[in-house]
Amino acid sequence: MAHDIRDGVPQDCPGAREIGFALPERYNASRVLFDNLSKDFGDRLALTGPAGTRTYAGLCADACRWGNGLASLGLKRDDRVLLFLDDTPAYPAAFFGAVRAGFVPLLINTLTPPDLLQFYLADSGATVAVTEAEFCARFDAEACKDTGLRTLIVVNGEVGAHAAPNAIAAEPWLAGFGSELAEADTHRNEMAFWMYSSGSTGRPKGIVHLQHDMAYSDEAFARNVLKLKPGDICFSVPKVFFAYGFGNSITFPFSAGAATLLLPGQPKPASIFEAIGRFKPTVFFGLPTLYTSLTKADGAREADFSSLRMSVSAAEVLSSEVFNGWKQLTGLEIVEGLGSTEVLHIYLCNREEKKKPGAAGLRVPGYEILLKDKDGREVGDDEEGILWVRGDSATPLYWNRPDKSAETIREDGWIYTGDRFVRDAEGFHFFRGRADDLIKISGQWVYPLEVELCLAEHPEVRECAVYAAELPDRRMTLKAVVVMNNSGFDESTATRRLQDYVKAKLLPYKYPREIRFIGELPKTGTGKIDRQAVMRM
Repeated sequence: MAHDIRDGVPQDCPGAREIGFALPERYNASRVLFDNLSKDFGDRLALTGPAGTRTYAGLCADACRWGNGLASLGLKRDDRVLLFLDDTPAYPAAFFGAVRAGFVPLLINTLTPPDLLQFYLADSGATVAVTEAEFCARFDAEACKDTGLRTLIVVNGEVGAHAAPNAIAAEPWLAGFGSELAEADTHRNEMAFWMYSSGSTGRPKGIVHLQHDMAYSDEAFARNVLKLKPGDICFSVPKVFFAYGFGNSITFPFSAGAATLLLPGQPKPASIFEAIGRFKPTVFFGLPTLYTSLTKADGAREADFSSLRMSVSAAEVLSSEVFNGWKQLTGLEIVEGLGSTEVLHIYLCNREEKKKPGAAGLRVPGYEILLKDKDGREVGDDEEGILWVRGDSATPLYWNRPDKSAETIREDGWIYTGDRFVRDAEGFHFFRGRADDLIKISGQWVYPLEVELCLAEHPEVRECAVYAAELPDRRMTLKAVVVMNNSGFDESTATRRLQDYVKAKLLPYKYPREIRFIGELPKTGTGKIDRQAVMRM
C-alpha cells in the first residue's frame, strides 16, 4: 500500500538533530499553509501578481473548496491528482486542497507533450487532472489512451477541445463546495506529492515526497539561508512544477507568513522587469541562464530593482561574468546553491556573508554531505569524489522503479548523486561534472564541463555548451555550441581565438575541436540548457 512507504532516513539522523527538527507522528503537509491562520496571519498577503492576489484566509478557503471538490469525485486516500498548471493562484489552492484531503498531487511541467503526458497518467494511475484552459488540447487522444483519467478540471478559462471522458470548468464548480475542510489524518511519512525527473537519461522517474519533507526543507535551507520575514515577497521565475521553484514560491514564503509573486506565461525579461517594479519583491530566484539573459536584455538599465534584498541561483554553475554582471546591474551578489528534486531543494549553498565564486557552496544545516571515491572510501579536502547527501527531505523511492531506486537511494536514506565535487579546507564545494561523463580525447581524459566552464569565462562569450561527440571512426571529440555577446564577428577567427583561450587556460588537448555559433541556446522547461537538444543540433 502507498501509505506503507518506509522513509529510509532515520528521524533522529544527525541533520535532524542539528536543526532541531521535530514533527508529530500524525502530520499533514497542508499545515505549511494553514498554520498561518492559527498565527493570526489570515488577513496578510499570501499571493500577489498579474493573475490576482489572495490573503492567507482567502487562499485557505480556496484550498478547502478544492479538497472538497476533489473528494466529491470519488477519490480515495493516496489517489493521485495530476496538476498541469501555470503559476497562478489556482496552483497553490489545488495543491494544498489535494494534500489536505489526503490525495497526492503530481507537479507536471507544462511543456510536456501528449505522449509523455500519457506516460505520467498511466504511470501514476491518476484519474483526475487539473489544467489551464490554454492547455486543454494537450489532453488529446494520444495523452488519454490507456490511462485511468476520468475527469479533467479546467482553470482560468473555458473548457476547450480535449479527449478526457469528462471535463469541468473549475470556477462555477468550486463555488458549490464549502470553504472549510479538516485535514486528513496522515502520518508524517505518508506520500504527500510527486514530481517527475526530467528523463534526460531515460524515461522520467516519479519522485515521491512525504508529508514532512516540505517542513524539513524549510527548517534546513530557508531558515538558515533566506531568513524570510512576514514582510518579504518571494519571486521565483523558475515555475512551481520545478522543485527549486516549488520551494521558492510555495514552501518557504508560506512557512514564514511571507508572500509570493506568481508570474504566469513565458518569463521574458520585459515581463520580469515589469513584475519586479510593480509588485516589489524582496527575494528573487533565478537560474544562471536567466541571469545571463536579464543582464543583457533591453531595458535592464532602466529597471527598478530597489525592492530586492537578495538574489539566489541554483541548478547550474554560475560563471563569474554573470555574477559580476548582476552585481553591476542591481548591486546584489547572487547567492549560489545546488540541490535536487530527490532532496526537494538546496543542500549546498553559499551565504550572503560568506561565498566563493564558482562554488556550489557550503553544506546547508540539516544535510550530511560526504565525498567518496569509486570504491566508497571518503576523500579528504582538495580531493575529487562523488557527492552523497542525506537529509529528511529526501525521497524514499522512485515510483514503480525499484531498479533506479536501488541505484540512487542507498542504505539509511543516503542519496548517491553521481556528481563529482572537490571540497576545499573551508568547506566550499566545487562541481567538477558527472561521474560518468569522463571521455578520452587524443588519448587523454577530459571532462566536457571543465572545458565549458573555461569557455564561458571568455569575455566575448554570452553562454555556451560543450559536449562529447563520436566521430565516424568511433573516436571521441569535443564540440561546443556558443552564443557570443555581439554579432558581426568572423566565425573562423572567433573559433581560433576561443580555442587558443581554452588551450592557454587549461591544457593544450582540452579544447573544443569544433565550435558552432548560434543566436540562443535551447532551454528546458525549467530554464536549464537543453543538452539533449544541443547534441542533436
